[in-house]
Amino acid sequence: MATADADTAEVERLYELGDRLSSAKDKSQHAADYEAIIASVKGQNVKAKQLAAQLIPRYFGSFPALGAFAMEAMFDLVEMEELAIRIQAIRGFPLLGKDAEFVSKIADILGQLLACEENVERDAVHKALMSLIRQDVKNSLQPLFKHVESGSEIREKIICFLRDKVFPVKTELLKPQAEMERYITDLIKKSVQDVTGVEFKLFMDFLRSLSIFGDSAPRESFQELIEIIQAQADLDAQFDVSDIDHIERWTSCMYMALPIFTRGASSSKFLNYFAKQIVPVFDKIPEERKLDLLKTISASSPFAVAQDSRQLLPSVVQLLKKYMPGKKVDDINHNYVECLLYTFHHLAHKTPNTTNSLCGYKIVTGQPSDRLGEDFSEHYKDFTERLTGTEETVRAASKRLTQGMADFNKLISSAKTAEEKSKIKTDQQKSTMTMRSYNNILAMSQPLHAKSPLFIGDKKITLSWMELPKKPAATTAGVKRTQPAYNGIAPVSKKGRGGGGMPNQLVNRAFEALSRGGGRNSGRGRGRGGRGGGRGRGWGYR
Repeated sequence: MATADADTAEVERLYELGDRLSSAKDKSQHAADYEAIIASVKGQNVKAKQLAAQLIPRYFGSFPALGAFAMEAMFDLVEMEELAIRIQAIRGFPLLGKDAEFVSKIADILGQLLACEENVERDAVHKALMSLIRQDVKNSLQPLFKHVESGSEIREKIICFLRDKVFPVKTELLKPQAEMERYITDLIKKSVQDVTGVEFKLFMDFLRSLSIFGDSAPRESFQELIEIIQAQADLDAQFDVSDIDHIERWTSCMYMALPIFTRGASSSKFLNYFAKQIVPVFDKIPEERKLDLLKTISASSPFAVAQDSRQLLPSVVQLLKKYMPGKKVDDINHNYVECLLYTFHHLAHKTPNTTNSLCGYKIVTGQPSDRLGEDFSEHYKDFTERLTGTEETVRAASKRLTQGMADFNKLISSAKTAEEKSKIKTDQQKSTMTMRSYNNILAMSQPLHAKSPLFIGDKKITLSWMELPKKPAATTAGVKRTQPAYNGIAPVSKKGRGGGGMPNQLVNRAFEALSRGGGRNSGRGRGRGGRGGGRGRGWGYR
């Protein structure tokens, strides 16, 4: 009974202190009252502590000399066992944040509280953090990103909060726009040094949504994005064919870079790495990874510059000779051949005379690199024989596939269950894609029999695994049709080099494999002692 009376008296005393502070015109003369409120946090009275959690923030700004003392009391309150006390203290933190000196510390504490288990408490933390961020974006975000950068135990909670609460309201928060977008870009660049694949995609998608990386941004801005991706792909590390994580990382980063290549950013480091590090060990790469690698190279080949094309072409020809038979065979890996022929055309289009020494062609540009005085006739014979063997094999396979495709509609009609129909339709779609691949191979191989072939350098060919472009509306009379580009000579285009849907479709594939991992605690290791960039966190491969 005595304890209850004492508790009641303590609560009444705090109310009196609060009323006195509220009515005082010069609150600074009542520092002792405020100190008494702060001191009550050390007591045992739960209701008194909950009331103190309200009063301390309310009058915090009136007693700057007691700021550190009051802040420590608030930190003690959020560690109490009683949920009601913790929530009251959390709600009061934004009022303390009006003093810039304490913003970073408060944001750090609230960031740690994102790990709380109670939904009502976590909701209070979210609201308090967002209120604090709206007051002082820079000093609030910096400690949050520090947790991500340092790999602390709550980094995943921080990333989820940024994704769900901060990123969606970037337009409201990032003002002045250019300055704040640059600030958050620098924070992200530090934070992505050790992330999973899914986390990296999240951050890169956000960066690409900023105006400083928008359509009107200078080429240097897109090059900055590419350099972030290059660092993530470990392009300075020796390629280890046994490291599946590195293969997955490289492929996914390459897919992500494709839309940025269309904006004029350089693909040199990726292409040179492929030629020097990956091609020499291509045979040892797991089969399920080879096609993804070839797809990324074929999709990026239209954006390669002449110098990179010259360096990569020997590797492409080397792989073509491996996968194009010298005579008709039962079957070939049509996906590999399609990717390689597409890459060959687009690279050769940039530097046609490089193919003279590689394939025995006689292309004249007037440059010493034409090497017309040398005899490469054996190369020409070998290459064209392989083209012929490939074409004969593909025509035979195409004929067989055509006969089989005629039965699909009958099979669908006779299917008894929805599951059977779905499977048949899937098989039909695969067959259609295979037929497209066969047709592409024939379309790309036939021009290469000439002594001075015309290399395809436009969008005439759509790779079989890409969505076909929509047919344009009927041409208005008097409008000239676009001419194809051959051997480096292309018609002038007002739209520049960024058109087409291929990279945008490709980037959607970039992290399909990663969706199998990359969740909480998946594909992540602690520490920074890993390969290359010292990453301790796996890319998310499963």
